[in-house]
Amino acid sequence: MEYVDAISSRFFTNTESCGMPIDYEKNRRVGRLLNHCCVRTVRATRYVTPLREGGSLPGLMEADDLGLYVVKFRGAGQGTLALVAEVIAGELARALGFPVPEIVLVHVDSDLAAAEADPEIQDLIKASDGVNLGMDFLPGAFPFVPPVTSAFAADVVWFDALIGNVDRTPKNPNLLNWHGRTWLIDHGAALIAQHSASPLPESAQNGFPAISNHVLIRFAGSILEAHERLASLVTDPLLNELVGLVPSDWFKNHPPQEYVEYIVNRVANQGFAREAESAR
Repeated sequence: MEYVDAISSRFFTNTESCGMPIDYEKNRRVGRLLNHCCVRTVRATRYVTPLREGGSLPGLMEADDLGLYVVKFRGAGQGTLALVAEVIAGELARALGFPVPEIVLVHVDSDLAAAEADPEIQDLIKASDGVNLGMDFLPGAFPFVPPVTSAFAADVVWFDALIGNVDRTPKNPNLLNWHGRTWLIDHGAALIAQHSASPLPESAQNGFPAISNHVLIRFAGSILEAHERLASLVTDPLLNELVGLVPSDWFKNHPPQEYVEYIVNRVANQGFAREAESAR
């Protein structure tokens, strides 16, 4: 019997670096298990150190389950919409079989700010009182280094084109190598259409030219074949489950159902996959 450590990141299989195919079917089973178990909630007990990367000012925090989490704060400049994208995109990636660190909701008490000497950190914690987003910290992870299989690359490109993720580039891959696996992290810049006031379904057929700058595009096999592998897994019930994991007060411009319709319509239209195939 396989041991699941708090339904953590370590349960996923990815042996591509050893020249063996990824066990996508196992990963999808685990992804469904994680989704049905919902996203756990933990309480932050200590701010450990800032991770001064990107505009979200994430920090490493210890929680009451003794875990370490990379926390993205609701009080950061990107606001809660970045957290919405993290949950929906991150858990969709997990359900499709990609290794993704466990996502948790982190309750942060503004009183924790008193222990910090840096005024910027103090202000951030005070502005983030309440529920924030955390990702399981992967100790000893290395920055992404190729190669990857053409199928894996194509699947990741397909996924990022679907969700409109502008932030997996050669300059900032948002991929980590950890224990022989390639992990997808940091989806706060995905679902870029949610920042518009227009209803999300109206944007479902929009192009995504930024896919041409994807870090894996030069390694990718057929994106249309990736569509055949993955499209049928993106269903209304799954997406409804995923948006249901998001705290309701994080939604700002659009109701949850618009996110479901947006992604379903993009999959059905297939235009994003053809565009990515042309970019390849």
